[in-house]
Amino acid sequence: MPLKAMKNSQRRHELMGRAAKLLLGQFCALLFCAVPAFGDWPQFRGPNSSGIAPGASPPVEFGPGRNELWKVPMVAGHSSPIVVGDVIFLTTWDKEKRKLAVVCLSRLSGKIRWQGDVPATKFEKGHASFNPASSTAASDGERVVAYFGSFGLICFDMEGKKLWERRMPLTKTFGGNATSPAIIGSRVILYRGNYVDHYLLALDKATGKELWKVPQRERFSGEMACTACPISIGEKLIVHTARSMQAFDISSGERLWVAACATTATSTPILSGKEVIVAAWNKLGEPALRPEFPSFEKLLAEHDKDSDKLISRNEFPTLWIFHRPDGAEAPQNGATVRFERADRNRDRKIDAGEWEAQLKGIEKFRAGYKTHGILAIPIDSSGLVEAGKIRTLETQGIPEVPSPLCDGTYVYFVKNGGVLTCLELKTGKRVYRMRTKGSGTHYASPLIAGGNLFTTAGNGMISVLSLGPKPQLLATNKMGDRVYATPAISDGVLYVRTHAALYAFGEKQK
Repeated sequence: MPLKAMKNSQRRHELMGRAAKLLLGQFCALLFCAVPAFGDWPQFRGPNSSGIAPGASPPVEFGPGRNELWKVPMVAGHSSPIVVGDVIFLTTWDKEKRKLAVVCLSRLSGKIRWQGDVPATKFEKGHASFNPASSTAASDGERVVAYFGSFGLICFDMEGKKLWERRMPLTKTFGGNATSPAIIGSRVILYRGNYVDHYLLALDKATGKELWKVPQRERFSGEMACTACPISIGEKLIVHTARSMQAFDISSGERLWVAACATTATSTPILSGKEVIVAAWNKLGEPALRPEFPSFEKLLAEHDKDSDKLISRNEFPTLWIFHRPDGAEAPQNGATVRFERADRNRDRKIDAGEWEAQLKGIEKFRAGYKTHGILAIPIDSSGLVEAGKIRTLETQGIPEVPSPLCDGTYVYFVKNGGVLTCLELKTGKRVYRMRTKGSGTHYASPLIAGGNLFTTAGNGMISVLSLGPKPQLLATNKMGDRVYATPAISDGVLYVRTHAALYAFGEKQK
C-alpha cells in the first residue's frame, strides 16, 4: 500500500476511534444523567410511586432540633419534595405575591439554587385544605417537569432554564387538582381529571410535543378530587381515574382494560406481583359511614307530632347520608336526605309509600359503590374486568386520600384518626388494626424504609412503627406544624415539608 494511502487509512481509523469514544462518552452521560440513581426519589412517593426506599435507613427519632441536618423556611405548598442527584425540587405558592414557582435546592445544605417562576394569571380553587402548589414534580436527572392546575405543564433543565411549557385551561374541581406527572422512559405522563378537560396525556419529555391523548368520558361529580399519580410496569401504564382503574399501552395510548370502581380518585395504585392494588374509597362504601335510615313506623313514632300518620316539613328530621370522623377541616360532612326529594307529589306531606321509595332510591345509589375497598386487580386483564376477577381485600378503614403500601407480604394503609390497618396480601386476612399517635386528618401517604413504616398526620405527628404482623410503635415525632405533603426518603435522609419549612433529618456524621 502506498505511503499516502497508509496515512489516509490510519487517519480514518483515528477519526473513527475518536468518534466511537465520543459516542460512548455521550451514551454514558445520557445513561447517568437521564436515569435517576438508585438512591434518588424522582417523583411522588419515589420510584414508580411505590412509597418504598430500598436500602435507606432514615432516623426513627427526629424533629425540630433532633437529628436535624438542616431547615429551610419555605413558601407554602402541599407538593412533596423529590430528590435527584445533589438537588431537591419543590413547587410553591406565594399567596401574597400570587406567584407559583418550581424551586431547586441543594441537597447538602437546603440552600436555594434557583427558582423558576410559573406565569399563571388565574389560580385554581378547591377544598379549604387545598393549595395551588399541591402537585409533586418529577425528574429524570436531566430535566424537571411540574404540573399546576392553574397553568399546565412546565419543564426546566437542571440549571433552571425553561425548556418547554404546555398551557392548559384552569382546572375546576371541588377538592382541587393535585395529580402529579410521571416521567416514564421518554414520555411525560399526566392524568388530568376535572370538569373542564378530562384526559390522559403523553408528551415527549425532551420537547413537550404531544404523543397521544386519551379523552376520559367518565362523569366527574362534585365530591371528586384528582391526586393519583400514573405508574407503569413494562409497556403498561396504569392510572386511577375518576371512576375506575385503567391500563394503557404506553407507546400508543391504547386502552387495554378498565376495572370499574366508584371512588374519589385520590389514591395512587401500587404494584404487587401480578396485581395492582388501589384504595378505592367512596362516601357510601364504608360500612361505618353508612347509617341506617329509620323505617316509616319509627319515623312516625319519633317525629309525627300531630299524629296524622304523615310527616310534614316541620316534623322532618335532619338525616345525614355521610359523615367524616376525625377530620380536622370537616369533622362532619355530607348531604342531607331532603324533605323535598322525598315529597314526590309535592303535597307538603310524606306518606309511607313516598318514604319507602326514598329508601329504595338510597339503596340503589349505594349499590353503585360496591367496589369500595382495598382492591387487587390482575395486571394482565383485558377489556372490561369482571367483578369476580377483582379481589376485595378489605372494606373497612379505607383511606380517603393516603395511598396504600405493600412490602410483598403485607398491605398497609392509614386513614383519618391515625387508624392503621395491615392485611395479608395473599388472603386479604386482616392481621391487625390499631391507632397510631397521629390523630385528625391524614393527607400524606405512608412510607417504608429501613424495615419501618412511617405515617404522617396532618397535625404534624409522624409515627414510626416496625413492619410485620406484630408492630411496635418505635417513635412519635412532633413537627410542630401541619404536614400535608408526603415526605421523601433518599440515602438515609428523611425530607419533611411542613406548611412553613423543609427539613432534612439524618444521622449526623461524627
